[in-house]
Amino acid sequence: MKKKGILNHQIMLAISTMGHTDSLVIADAGLPIPPEVVRIDLALVPGVPGFVETLKAVLGELQVEEAVVATEMKGKNPAVAGDVNRLLQGVKVQEVSHEQFKELTGKAVAVIRTGECTPYANVILRSGVLF
Repeated sequence: MKKKGILNHQIMLAISTMGHTDSLVIADAGLPIPPEVVRIDLALVPGVPGFVETLKAVLGELQVEEAVVATEMKGKNPAVAGDVNRLLQGVKVQEVSHEQFKELTGKAVAVIRTGECTPYANVILRSGVLF
């Protein structure tokens, strides 16, 4: 049995098969997920698991070189925007409209759906390399 870090096998499979610039989405409970993208549904009840705790766990496993968030996050969910900026310190964070964000999810390896029920609590993480 794995001793630490993420125990969910679907998340670990997605991360372990990612190459440079592949993307993984961490989403709130309401983000539409394109049918062709793998859905890793963690949502249990509203708020569980939360977006921020899920992001922290994934960042412990995935080398991230760039991230994408919706421009609307700053104004509509400043607390989560602050957490994202703190957790992604040193990572280039690109802002796009929410509509563009939804289009970009179609290119992801997978979308991790959390139980987060606050607006615009979504991020696309682009994989980096260790060398």
